[in-house]
Amino acid sequence: MKVNEIEFNVRNLQYFIRSANEKDAKSLSEVRLQADGETENLDREKGEAYIDESGFKQIIKDDTESLNNLFLVAEVDQKIVGFSRCEGSNLKRSSHKVEFGVCVLMEYWGFGIGKNLLQQAIHWADTHEIKKITLNVLETNEKAIELYKKCGFEVEGILRKDKFLSDGNYYNTIIMGRVKP
Repeated sequence: MKVNEIEFNVRNLQYFIRSANEKDAKSLSEVRLQADGETENLDREKGEAYIDESGFKQIIKDDTESLNNLFLVAEVDQKIVGFSRCEGSNLKRSSHKVEFGVCVLMEYWGFGIGKNLLQQAIHWADTHEIKKITLNVLETNEKAIELYKKCGFEVEGILRKDKFLSDGNYYNTIIMGRVKP
């Protein structure tokens, strides 16, 4: 599904959030690879489960054609600096919900890009047939957990010792959900 472009100005940074299009595929592949290497808050290490340009083109095509999916990008000076996806299901019993994921390059943290991607996804869900948004977040990502709670998400469960990080320790994944009010 597609949404209209929205402009944001935060602390002298102008950025736009809009639906992904096929021309974004190469940049998305590069942004995802870079972001995976910048933080352990994401599921992958740099280079794991790599998606190339053609893979992103297919995801964008599928998401654009699906009523249950939304693929947004954040753009600064015509450069993609982050993205989010809501991925739903065509199965009747699960068609009311989507799973949210987000990725922002570290250089652009602190400008509300992740928050605004999330808020746009929530708005889209609330104005369509989506009743529930779910997400997974690493227990150490306290800023994200706080943001999700402020946006109406609640902890629904914990996957114990779910992620093994570079410090040699295991960490829990928190499962959160937001049901449309």
